[in-house]
Amino acid sequence: MAIYDTLGATYGRTRRPDSRIAAQIHAALGDAASVVNVGAGTGSYEPPRTVLAVEPSQVMLAQRPPRSAPAVRAVAERLPLGDDAADAVMALLTVHHWTDLAAGIAELRRVARRRVVVLTWDQRIFRERFWLVRDYLPQAAAFDDTRAIPTDRLAALLGGARQEPVHVPHDCADGFGAAYWRRPHAYLDPRVRAGISLFAQTGEDAIAPGLAALTADLETGRWHHRHADLLARDSLDVGYRLLVTDS
Repeated sequence: MAIYDTLGATYGRTRRPDSRIAAQIHAALGDAASVVNVGAGTGSYEPPRTVLAVEPSQVMLAQRPPRSAPAVRAVAERLPLGDDAADAVMALLTVHHWTDLAAGIAELRRVARRRVVVLTWDQRIFRERFWLVRDYLPQAAAFDDTRAIPTDRLAALLGGARQEPVHVPHDCADGFGAAYWRRPHAYLDPRVRAGISLFAQTGEDAIAPGLAALTADLETGRWHHRHADLLARDSLDVGYRLLVTDS
């Protein structure tokens, strides 16, 4: 997780929770009276009933707001908790960073008494519908191909899970990968890209030609002409998925 000691430095500024996505996550957690957040980062989307946050990066832990849930530095593959330690366990946009996916998912299921909630994305849909990686940054798409977890595989590891689409609002407050799908200029800002692992890990040199092409298309109006349909949409399904399973 050394990447997050660099990548995570900007999270407090660029990765603020979006209230609409938060509502969907909290609904998926149901009436769980205790929640453990694994791969918790700076604490986005933690409900008030969170009893513990687990995060391997000290840089991320240091950015947790005052009065957040107690946090411990540890990895998903070895959770410092007993069996059935909480009603629910959540893991949001983190499983693709784990070194041993099967071990991590087994740990989530061991610790959760009732429910596991995982936020991830379907790479096939993401590649097809997100114009930035499809049209401008094929190197980033290829990088994602190497780390994305097929949702069907993840559901199987979870012992069977229902999948809920998470639509991204056009004014999403949380600056994750496709958050700025209707605000293309944002992707030209290095501070925005620094908080998105897809671009930070692909590398600035690799994505520079694509960003130059995007700059040109924005200056000429070509982008707006090609994507006029997006400008009328309030939200977009680009493949983000909540997987929910009961123990």
